[in-house]
Amino acid sequence: MTEGSAALPLLQMALRVEQDIFVIRQRGREVAMVVGLEHQDQVRIATALSEVARDLLRTTAGADVSFHVDAGADGRFHLRADLAPMSPLPDGRYQPQSGAVSRLVDTLSVSTVEGVTVVRMSRRVPASAPTPTPERLAEFRTELGRTAPASALDELTTQNGQLIAALDEVRSQRDELAVLNEELAETNRGVLALYNQLTEELEETNRGVVALYAELDEKSAQLRAASESKSRFLANVSHELRAPVTAIIGLGRLLTDSASDPLTDEQGRQVELIRSSAADLLNLVNELLDLAKAESGRIEPDVVEVDLRPVFGQLRGTLRALATRPNVELVVEEPRGPAVLRTDEVLLGQVLRNLLHNGLKFTERGEVRLRASQHGDRWQFEVTDTGPGIAPELHDRIFEEFYQVPGATRVGGTGLGLPYARRLVTLLGGTLELTSAPGEGSTFTVSLPTGGA
Repeated sequence: MTEGSAALPLLQMALRVEQDIFVIRQRGREVAMVVGLEHQDQVRIATALSEVARDLLRTTAGADVSFHVDAGADGRFHLRADLAPMSPLPDGRYQPQSGAVSRLVDTLSVSTVEGVTVVRMSRRVPASAPTPTPERLAEFRTELGRTAPASALDELTTQNGQLIAALDEVRSQRDELAVLNEELAETNRGVLALYNQLTEELEETNRGVVALYAELDEKSAQLRAASESKSRFLANVSHELRAPVTAIIGLGRLLTDSASDPLTDEQGRQVELIRSSAADLLNLVNELLDLAKAESGRIEPDVVEVDLRPVFGQLRGTLRALATRPNVELVVEEPRGPAVLRTDEVLLGQVLRNLLHNGLKFTERGEVRLRASQHGDRWQFEVTDTGPGIAPELHDRIFEEFYQVPGATRVGGTGLGLPYARRLVTLLGGTLELTSAPGEGSTFTVSLPTGGA
């Protein structure tokens, strides 16, 4: 589209008398139709034109009206209508009496073009409309020039028809809205019924949950009572068993004493068997008593500064006698100094002794190794063996009381060493974890805080 063709109006009209308002409305609708605006937009711009024309006729005694097609900055074409008043606008501004006019068009403003003040309005041309080339604009002008303005009565009849159509559309929309409102009300009733049903089900579920919690609390109380009874039983039985077992050991020692009458070889062998069995029984009784103390909470850690090197040296000396299998080596690595942490030295020694003893019992060849290392604010103690290993599904079970892993390497004992060790580690504020797999040995890792629990 050339600049000249853009400046040339599609149609020019004069607004001088009231009848011209009807003509401007009619011709504005015709221009909008020729350019390609949809029917509703044709009615909108025609109505806006008639309202502005009526205002200008009353305030400025009329105006010159022209229609143009412009290429907008948005890449769309716009139908523009300019109304140049015959006399200056009051205060140089234009405010239509009805604010609805600005909603009928895309733009409504007062502009000064080459020293002339005009009231300008525009409406976008649909993208589906034919492109307004200079040739097509010339055809538009020719087509508009062949049509003659209708009478005011004809235009009024047309307006009435448009009004009736608008009323019918409003009525149709109102009926559709009524149907939608009824459907919405029905949906709301369904939602309310569903909400009430879900509320009742939720309340019923809550009652069930409350009852379940009450039952769980009752069961927990029963379990606590049973656990306390078990701990008391273990403590009492351990105390009752310790005295006769100690007496048996003492009597066996007297029988083998050099001051007593000499025994035959067979008698000596039998007495030594009695003493050995009694010592094993005493160890089992002591384990039961220690576990009972741990469960009842009667063990209070005595947290002090502990140097690990003497502790490891004592473990190396006392457990070396237990490494009786020629194919198993006990290795207690010297911790790197300074190896100090705040903990209970006695309880830590019991934990490490139980883990080393456990490894020596179940390892037939290879080694059982103890090492310690510091990681930030925690110390880690690892007891590693080359034993048969433990399947992953049994990692938790071995910390259960009286449980031992089944297999060819099963040895005697109560199965209380590992549960007792984990309870002591918990009292010290740490954790005891297991890493193991069948055929790959086992590693027990104790992690303790450097500064104590």
